[in-house]
Amino acid sequence: MCLVVCWCIVLFAGCGNGGDSKDSKGSATDSQSSGEKTTKTFKLGLAGPYTGPVAKTGEEFRAAMELALEARNYQVGEYKIEPVWVDEASDPEKAANATEQAIVSEGIGAGCLNWHSSDAVAMMDVVAKHKIPWFFGIGGTDLVNEKFHRDQDKLGYWMAKGWPVIGKLNAAYADAVVEAASNGTISPGSKSVALWSEDTDLGRSWTDEVEKRFKEQGWEIKAKEFFPIDATDHYPMLTKFKSLDVSVVAGAGSAPDSMSSLIKQSQEVGLNALMIADGLGWVGEWYKLTGPASDYVLDMIPQWASPEAKEFKEEFTDRFGFEPSAAAGGLVYDWTTFCLDVLERTLEKYGDLTSENIYKVGREEVWTGKLTFSDGIIMDEYKFDAESIPDPVVGPGNFIIPVIQYFNGKPEIVYPPDVKTADLKMRGS
Repeated sequence: MCLVVCWCIVLFAGCGNGGDSKDSKGSATDSQSSGEKTTKTFKLGLAGPYTGPVAKTGEEFRAAMELALEARNYQVGEYKIEPVWVDEASDPEKAANATEQAIVSEGIGAGCLNWHSSDAVAMMDVVAKHKIPWFFGIGGTDLVNEKFHRDQDKLGYWMAKGWPVIGKLNAAYADAVVEAASNGTISPGSKSVALWSEDTDLGRSWTDEVEKRFKEQGWEIKAKEFFPIDATDHYPMLTKFKSLDVSVVAGAGSAPDSMSSLIKQSQEVGLNALMIADGLGWVGEWYKLTGPASDYVLDMIPQWASPEAKEFKEEFTDRFGFEPSAAAGGLVYDWTTFCLDVLERTLEKYGDLTSENIYKVGREEVWTGKLTFSDGIIMDEYKFDAESIPDPVVGPGNFIIPVIQYFNGKPEIVYPPDVKTADLKMRGS
């Protein structure tokens, strides 16, 4: 794999040439100085949390996207791909405004990815208004699915998600804990849970699904707390959880500083319950933020399993000077590459990159499973079909993420049983 090509990131501007004359939305004709050759430019919106409380994740996003573009030499057929960086800023209103600006002022013809669920819900209306197809947003909330299915002809411009609805994945947390308790691997003092999460669409959807699953298994929910995405003082909440003497404390968050503070403070107050912290590992350098306080924590993060993935991780680290996560680094690299495949297929099928043609390929081939992506570094195959859309197909061989447990900054797979590398453990158990 060769990833060392020119680096060119300019916020909201991309790497375009001067003197463009637009001939359709998202494309332009650039006359070369020699006068002998004409190349076309296609502007592609690439969304992520580039500023705000999750800017560390945004840094990984942008680097992974650049590497995917470089691997194709910023080229799809005769089109030069010009990235337009759409900053979500971890705020739905700002995300919607940035998307509007990218469409109206920058003239993007399509878009790819996003990070937050709340932002995705807001961005959907903007792309629908302007009929700009947008692929593989990672906001996994079921609110996106509800809007999509409520008016698919309009809101289907948010074409396919890069993360399935939370319930398709996170029920595995409860299953892992209940199984370990049932077979005696762990000895919880009681079948009781306290829930926490950031106060976003992601956090509330996640908490609802985990609460439902634990209750189905006969466990009691003793508390449920939400906090702002950038909160770093969790002492009152954690002290309350300790007083309730719960066996499991579970939640989800996306801001590295907030998550690492919660993990460290849980140990400072002496909370020895089994901690589920979904999203802790979404930033590659999470262990530098938490240290050994993260021991025994459960998470659900894609892994660097294949030789190609490990090579990518090494080259990414050498290039940018920090270690990526398999989610914000590896998964984003794969989805960006799939997005470029969609553009290539559009050019092959229709001969021109326009928003309308890209939208048609999305409906005709991505939604139906005719166009899939199996050259990624994280999942075996990225695929959608009529039953899954807008979610990817979930299951072995497709989109699947194991439950992991951290020790000394390293993950061990503890669930599902057929791929686990270690038994789930609990402090003092």
